[in-house]
Amino acid sequence: MRWSIHSQRTGGRNGEHRADSQPDAMTTTVHPQGGTTAMVEHIPDRPPHPGARPLLDVVIPVHNEESDLEPCVTRLRRHLVETFPYPFRITIADNASTDRTLAVAQELEARLPEVVVLHLDAKGRGLALRAAWGLSQAPVLAYMDVDLSTDLGALLPLVAPLISGHSDLAIGTRLAPGARVVRGPKREVISRCYNLLLRRALSAHFSDAQCGFKAIRGDVARALLPLVQDTGWFFDTELLVLAERSGLRIHEVPVDWVDDPDSRVDIVATAIADLRGIARLARALGSGRLPVRELRTQLGRAPLVAESPDVTGQRQLIQQLARFGSIGVASTAAYLLLFVLLRGTLGAQGANLVALLITAIANTAANRRLTFGIRGVGARSQIEGLVVFGLGLALTSGALGALKAFAPDAGRVLELTVLIGANLTATLLRFVAFRAWVFHPRRRVHQTPPGRQAEPAREQPPGSLFQPIRPRTPEQES
Repeated sequence: MRWSIHSQRTGGRNGEHRADSQPDAMTTTVHPQGGTTAMVEHIPDRPPHPGARPLLDVVIPVHNEESDLEPCVTRLRRHLVETFPYPFRITIADNASTDRTLAVAQELEARLPEVVVLHLDAKGRGLALRAAWGLSQAPVLAYMDVDLSTDLGALLPLVAPLISGHSDLAIGTRLAPGARVVRGPKREVISRCYNLLLRRALSAHFSDAQCGFKAIRGDVARALLPLVQDTGWFFDTELLVLAERSGLRIHEVPVDWVDDPDSRVDIVATAIADLRGIARLARALGSGRLPVRELRTQLGRAPLVAESPDVTGQRQLIQQLARFGSIGVASTAAYLLLFVLLRGTLGAQGANLVALLITAIANTAANRRLTFGIRGVGARSQIEGLVVFGLGLALTSGALGALKAFAPDAGRVLELTVLIGANLTATLLRFVAFRAWVFHPRRRVHQTPPGRQAEPAREQPPGSLFQPIRPRTPEQES
């Protein structure tokens, strides 16, 4: 796959074009998530100039949009010139168009000093955004759909929290109070059901994942983009979920939105791809393949008030007890069910052994992941969990032996009652052993994986991170 970027000029609203500069060719090799090597060729016609660096880069991903592209870019540029007080750039990201879209884009690039064109020979909105955002050096990156369904009056409120440093990402939302939306009932129902599914399946808290009107800080994009796998419509959702799990602040802007009647999005195919993306992302988050903790440490915001170790420890103990109790109830129910099913063939002691062994393995794995928050392969934890299982087996087997010795004619109800009591006692001992030994925090060794260098400190782009960016004075613009 080959990516090529056509750029007759870099800069933005206040950038100047120097005819005497010589073109410098630059070729970069990048590796998208799929492992395919791609060549990016960037040929500027003048060397970079500090005053010409755009603060905002608005990407418009397009595929076969030859009729809508010119009026969209013209209208967007006019709006930015009239309302946006900082240097900007508009990047047209053409992904595998087969009509005159690329030619129209190059004509706009030749005519408008703020426009650059990026061409990819593979289709996919997510692929286009990853390429354009990955190449851009602007402190704030945004994108919008070519149909301009979202009113441009929301653009400055969208990027202002990122410029000031208040937020890390910003999204336009059609589902929050204050939004005004004109669209058919079919799309309305699908959109609300999809975002409800995200809240239930992925614990998402943002209101609208699909609105094609978003912005992100450049440093945040450079940290998150390598972890986003989707190259299509699910790209937005995956990026937002990953950002939210990493402790980043997502600002929402209610928008005025009018549905494009000429939309060519295949709703069924997109819905199926989104469901597959949700399942894949849920598995990645559940298995620990995504380094959410590391990202939270690197990018997330510090707590407003530092809590004392005692308060933090008490809250953690309460949360662990609640999760452990829930898992214990499920384990006990599964244990009793297995015991009743196996007792007829294995006898009381044999059924107790098999049922306790199966539920102990599942209980250790569940508590490792959900109660104590440890991810990855846990062979050592399972071995030590079997030691704890031995204590529980001794306790329950001893209870059964004592019952048989003192009440040989005891009925099934009394037997189950004794087992429940012994199992609850074993559960309490299991929690103490897990917390004090198996999953004790001091036993967790944080090491950088072999062959992987430690992440450097995050660079702060000029005027973007927690510092307001002031408009340029007329003297600076001249």
